[in-house]
Amino acid sequence: MRVNIGLLLFIPNRDVENRVLAAVNAAGFEVTQAQARVFMRVGADGSRLTELAEAAQVTKQTAGFLVDQLVKAGYVERVPDPADGRARLVKVTEKALGAVPVANAELAKIEAEWERHLGRRRMAQLREALEMLGEITDPYR
Repeated sequence: MRVNIGLLLFIPNRDVENRVLAAVNAAGFEVTQAQARVFMRVGADGSRLTELAEAAQVTKQTAGFLVDQLVKAGYVERVPDPADGRARLVKVTEKALGAVPVANAELAKIEAEWERHLGRRRMAQLREALEMLGEITDPYR
């Protein structure tokens, strides 16, 4: 039986998410997978809650709950939106930025493992193919 392409993409993605989260947690950053999925979508200049909910594909209430948890843990903060005084932005804190090098190091490790397994040429082809697919599948490009 041939496995569908969605599952073939999902399995390695899930492994990457699990390994990066495990590395981040091992480094002392206590974040759940659900929190991480919202946290990863916070823009450099901050994001509105509705934008985070849409990008994480969760309800606004769920995104709000997860942001509340992240605020309590000190990973994000809510600040006034300079473009609209009534709105608030969610911004990443300095504490959270400490997790970025940990996550990046684990991602580099994973990519190196994949390259050893696939070979340099196939890894480059995989990256190129996925970037091309992103052109037609990523609504946030």
